[in-house]
Amino acid sequence: SELGEYINVLPAQQRYGAHWYRGTADAIYQNIYTIEREEPDYVLILAGDHVYKMDYSKMLQAHVESGADVTVGVVDLPKEEGRHFGVLELDKRDRIIGFEEKPLHPKTLPDRPDSICASMGIYIFSLNALYEELIPDAGKESEHDFGKNILPQMLGRRELLAYHFVDENQTEDLPYWRDIGTLEAYYEANMDLVTVSPQFNLYDQRWPVRTYQPQLPPVKMVFADPGDGARRGEALDSIISTGCVISGGSVARCVLSAQVRVNSYASVEDSVLMDGVDIGRRAKVKNAIIDKYVDILPDTTIGYDLEEDRKRFHVTKNGIVVIPKGRIIGPDEDRPRWEDHARASAFKPKS
Repeated sequence: SELGEYINVLPAQQRYGAHWYRGTADAIYQNIYTIEREEPDYVLILAGDHVYKMDYSKMLQAHVESGADVTVGVVDLPKEEGRHFGVLELDKRDRIIGFEEKPLHPKTLPDRPDSICASMGIYIFSLNALYEELIPDAGKESEHDFGKNILPQMLGRRELLAYHFVDENQTEDLPYWRDIGTLEAYYEANMDLVTVSPQFNLYDQRWPVRTYQPQLPPVKMVFADPGDGARRGEALDSIISTGCVISGGSVARCVLSAQVRVNSYASVEDSVLMDGVDIGRRAKVKNAIIDKYVDILPDTTIGYDLEEDRKRFHVTKNGIVVIPKGRIIGPDEDRPRWEDHARASAFKPKS
């Protein structure tokens, strides 16, 4: 808000049929009235599950100066990543002359056979070109996807420009851009942040990461010796958000969202804990993603026996245990918590 900016989240309003968003292009088409209302010259389309720092005004300037119908943000990636991305073929002027969506055998860069030119899922459309491509696509049998449908059908008919990613992340490492559309990628991006020298710089005051900040007290660490053994509250190589209380428990290599509590003698390692998670006494958790407002009851163990965990939770192929929001988890129980606690009422089903 300090920048005079805002984000509106628009669920599918089914103005054009009784269906939800059928693809990335359909999501824009179903909300085309919002674009018409603003009457812009250009439309910037972004992916919501990527992490990077980028000055879009530079990309817009390149688009305007080139006179292209669409400009696609691109980044160089290792060849083996091609099966996860749209792969582009460029001419010497960075015009797009070929496009393959997630190919098993992608075309590599002419001077670097181990690398590809991948689409970042960032597009700038000139307004008329956007209308003229989206409206016919909406009436076709297709996946209504920019990468699979819209861009390939524009090849040879319109001017498509590639804009090479310029990283604004102030580190000495390679450019930082992560697609976190899978659980493994989401987990790894969080673990990137707790390394000794993180690749993604959250502490750059020149290019701050702006987000919603709830009004909560500072982090509190509790150390006590009540007579039955010392309780040391500590957090090592971790990011701890406001409102968290580490009350005699131990946290290592973790990302803790707001109002997480770790109680006496508990241990949490290599994990991502979202808002309001409560880790009970003597509980042990590692290699986990725990969603909002989950109570882990005392003496519960998660992440140490994956075969047992698979009987109760989703476990990724890399051994990350994923626990959905609004649950009470104990050694022998797994139940919804909204019957027990008012703060999870937001997750109670409507009926």
